[in-house]
Amino acid sequence: MTTQDILRRAKAAAPRLAIASTQTKNNALLLMAQALEEHTQQILRENALDMQAAREHISEVMLDRLCLTESRIKAMADGIRQVAELPDPVGRVRASHTHPGGMTIEKVGIPMGVVAIIYESRPNVTSDAAALALKSGNACVLRGGKEAFRSANAIVEAIGQGLQKAGLPAELVQLVQDTSRESARELMTAVGLVDLLIPRGGAGLIRSCTENAKVPCIQTGTGICHIYVDQAADQEKALNILENAKTSRPSVCNAAEVCLVHQAIAAEFLPKLHARLVLDRKETPVQLRLDGAAQAIIPGTPAESGDFDTEFLDYILAVAVVQDTQAAIDHIAAHSTGHSEAIITQDEAAAEQFTRAVDSAAVYVNCSTRFTDGGEFGLGCEMGISTQKLHARGPMGLEELCSYKYLIRGNGQTR
Repeated sequence: MTTQDILRRAKAAAPRLAIASTQTKNNALLLMAQALEEHTQQILRENALDMQAAREHISEVMLDRLCLTESRIKAMADGIRQVAELPDPVGRVRASHTHPGGMTIEKVGIPMGVVAIIYESRPNVTSDAAALALKSGNACVLRGGKEAFRSANAIVEAIGQGLQKAGLPAELVQLVQDTSRESARELMTAVGLVDLLIPRGGAGLIRSCTENAKVPCIQTGTGICHIYVDQAADQEKALNILENAKTSRPSVCNAAEVCLVHQAIAAEFLPKLHARLVLDRKETPVQLRLDGAAQAIIPGTPAESGDFDTEFLDYILAVAVVQDTQAAIDHIAAHSTGHSEAIITQDEAAAEQFTRAVDSAAVYVNCSTRFTDGGEFGLGCEMGISTQKLHARGPMGLEELCSYKYLIRGNGQTR
């Protein structure tokens, strides 16, 4: 089936879902989750083929993103169930007032229509996107990367069976069969068929979409996330947070890529950082890329000009020494992608200065950037992390997949 065929079928199916009751959608979600678990072995077989084909072409950390296990599939199903428990944004009255002439004016949530998602080698995005799209009343067209095609296809087939058991058309969740750049271009230019395009992946994918899309597009994903260790930091807390933010899952967009250290504690703190992230990690030590001031204190790789503008998605951390909190803020303003930044400090004034001045979707005080996630923020799961300001910012859940319209009820009023 061609990409155009898939889009036309999604457009035709979308109105049926737009008027579906909350009960109907929730029942469909529960049946989708059940079908996912019932097809676990089939999905794992297809995922094993994807893993085998990709093993010589992508890094170990990217293979981890691609890999599915029984527990990960169960987590995907549980994520769908969590979405079923969330309030329905469709039909929710966001604001209302009475006109001086007696009319009632309501601002009411409605589905976008057809939401297209272009993503890379993360099969779990398939089920997350399908669940959020369905609950928010949208048809969903997925275009995954070639590395994860078999896995995503098996997931969509299972979800389709769940939809059909619920009495809804399987065309509400479809996977583009063509993984070439041409299919991505078709989604970007599908005016009249795609109501919202969401790219979820690396900087190249997001840049291509934002530069070439003729349909509404939300910029998501790229995370050059910073952690600033202030002079008033609890240093043991800072080490724990940095280790978690960098190493718990380095291939995701909320992993830390840059550490900034106040010059007043650099001589004391950087050796501790080197010990924690390099010396104590025998199997997967972190490569530290150091600016000149940090090089004078600890061993590591001299930072090149682009290292503070790179989303490594690997066991690599760029490290710089800064003069003070304002210098950290200035550095972040120059290099951040607007995703997630953190300050580690016991100084409330420094924390206030940082949180007010740093212009990112998520700003943390004394905790890891790894919490920037739809599930962690109470959204069930997420469609992506928006790093722009219009319409959606941060983890995109149900509300961000809806638009609104005004409903005006009168009794013969004229103007």
